[in-house]
Amino acid sequence: MSKKKSKPSKKLETKHHQFSDTLLFKILNRIPLAIFLLILIFLWSSSTTIISGKFVHVCLSSRKLNNLYCLSAGTQPNFEIPIPALNNNISTGIKEVVDIVQEVPDPIINNGSDGEVAFAVKVVEQQLQVQRSWISNKDHVTSCDGKGIYVYDLPSKFNKDLVGQCGDMIPWTNFCKYFNNEAMGEPLVKLGKGWYHTHQYALELIFHTRALKHPCRVYNENEAKLFYVPFYGGLDILRWHFKNVSNDVKDTLGLELVKWLENKESWQKNSGKDHVFVLGKISWDFRRKNDDVSSWGTRFLELDQLQKSIKLLIERQPWHVNDIGIPHPTYFHPHLDDDIITWQLKIIRSNRTSLVSFAGAARPDAPQNIRSILINQCNNSGTNCRFLNCSSGGCDQPESVIELFMDSEFCLQPPGDSPTRKSVFDSLVSGCIPVLFDPFTAYYQYPWHLPEDHSKYSVFIEQEEVRNMKVNIIEKLKKVPLREREDMRRYIVYELLPGLVYGDSNSQLEKFQDAFSITINNLLARVNKIE
Repeated sequence: MSKKKSKPSKKLETKHHQFSDTLLFKILNRIPLAIFLLILIFLWSSSTTIISGKFVHVCLSSRKLNNLYCLSAGTQPNFEIPIPALNNNISTGIKEVVDIVQEVPDPIINNGSDGEVAFAVKVVEQQLQVQRSWISNKDHVTSCDGKGIYVYDLPSKFNKDLVGQCGDMIPWTNFCKYFNNEAMGEPLVKLGKGWYHTHQYALELIFHTRALKHPCRVYNENEAKLFYVPFYGGLDILRWHFKNVSNDVKDTLGLELVKWLENKESWQKNSGKDHVFVLGKISWDFRRKNDDVSSWGTRFLELDQLQKSIKLLIERQPWHVNDIGIPHPTYFHPHLDDDIITWQLKIIRSNRTSLVSFAGAARPDAPQNIRSILINQCNNSGTNCRFLNCSSGGCDQPESVIELFMDSEFCLQPPGDSPTRKSVFDSLVSGCIPVLFDPFTAYYQYPWHLPEDHSKYSVFIEQEEVRNMKVNIIEKLKKVPLREREDMRRYIVYELLPGLVYGDSNSQLEKFQDAFSITINNLLARVNKIE
């Protein structure tokens, strides 16, 4: 007789399942919550990719409030460029392109293939071609006919009142001293005439002062071609940076400004296309995506109402064709042509005893940043390279930085907290050839003020080569022929320099166009093409 295997009773099986289900429920009810919290903590302290609306954002956050950046298109050296889709209108060049980036068809990983990265770079370069198509072909405004500039007289809460809060903006310093002399700061007598201790975030005030005195300014909105909105959005961000306030508070002033503009017939006429905002901080500071209370910046430039307007910034967002980069304010603000000529002669004759220099600080909390490698190579090169340590206060005195750059053939300009650096313009104004490691530091930023052929004024070295220790920067720069260095320096001093500085508020430049004049002329050319 064959023996049948005994089967567990349904009652026992049900009991077993009930037991296992109960046990599993208890485990799942405890462990996943802890794991979930750990995942959240990990994501909070490292990086993540967020797909929201029309953009892929690579966001990097840390426990330091001032170290929060949402990154798109490789705004930090350790991230690759996400890939957008092309807008068909980009090929037209002159037609209105409000938003080049269309819906991203699929989630894009951070480390795209070489082909994907090349495609993304092509999109950015095409945007720059559009922006270059807006460049005026006239050196100076010979007539103001049809070129009226209207400067809005905004309620004081949008500008003057923000300046009045300067003493409370930054805990460790009185910011008010930088607003003396119409935001140029205190004179730097040692450097000569036209030199001031200008803060890198003073652009909003400097531009406003110049616009008020522009010969084409009109006081009747109906006579205007270009409308300038003097909102000090950068100061609005700075005043909340070190205060524990909600995102609603951070966004309030920008929303009130938009509401104020929407009631204006001049805004309604072209939906803001002929309006320009000048913002003295980087674009990312106005494009907050995270609603966490610790999130940095505002959502001002993410507002739908502003997408057609022109935004001038010290660092543009690569995917927005209406974001246009203009130079950081330097310490030099000439009054007359002779001030520029005198300075040109001084720096072209400067005895440059150092091959290379770097003024900056390491980024120990950013291991992918190449600064530490550059500092080590510099310090180990003997007399070939000089390092000015900004973390120990070495850069607090502008004279020290400018004198270092005047003494150097090449100035290293690696990315910092964002790709761009004010130091790039300080080096150019000093006749020092900038060495760049990220194309977003300058090449993809300033189409109105820097030439498309970047080899005329800079040396480019792939930061990946530096990171992987494949290149010694000092040795590589030694191989640049003296004739090539001289040609680059002459181009910088005689061709670029005048257009990279902002003259003083009463400047009487005739032979030269400064950064402000170039910008205004191109803005007028731009709005004349609005259909």
